[in-house]
Amino acid sequence: MVSQTKAEVFYPERDGQPMSDNTKQFRWIVTIKENLESLFTNNSSVFVAGDLLWYPVEGSNTIRQAPDAMVVFGRPKGDRGSYQQWLEGNIPPQVVFEILSPGNRLAETARKYKFYNQYGVEEYYVYDPDDNELIGWLRSDSYLDVIENMSGWISPRLKIRFEITADTMEIYRPDGERFLTFTELGQLRDQERQRAEQERQRADRLAERLREMGVNPDEV
Repeated sequence: MVSQTKAEVFYPERDGQPMSDNTKQFRWIVTIKENLESLFTNNSSVFVAGDLLWYPVEGSNTIRQAPDAMVVFGRPKGDRGSYQQWLEGNIPPQVVFEILSPGNRLAETARKYKFYNQYGVEEYYVYDPDDNELIGWLRSDSYLDVIENMSGWISPRLKIRFEITADTMEIYRPDGERFLTFTELGQLRDQERQRAEQERQRADRLAERLREMGVNPDEV
């Protein structure tokens, strides 16, 4: 019998599981992933992904996990069907995020903790939007140790700050700007367009008034 070689191992790009169980979970996953992408948009050696299968062990396609969001420092940006660690300088994701859903609770969190702890994750964050609870772990020596107080916590790797209000979690960039949803970003763009249009109209009125006074606004 001929044994299967590493080159013959197939690494699926999907695990058959949905990205999210409900709209709330999906919204949080997208918000975190896209804001992280924006945060490191000018750093070509930071790779950010959402719901991407990570294979840490060459030759095994059953040892895998798909974090809701993950950040890898030291790897280039670009599209990937999966994150095969041995092809990525053997660098594991340093930071991972998981968003809980009603069908994804304590047992699943414990299973993922075991995986992330074993395969080198430095920071692991779990947010439960239904109960508004945030739990975090930080690698200390050889294991992930729980972070005692997450409200006001600043990620050592990402430099982002977590705050827990009475109703929700808020995440702030190093410059103090809050992570925004796509809806909030759209509203912000609309406000900027309205302000720009108002400024243009004011400039046009001023130019017209100057012309009425016999002054060429282009020479002012």
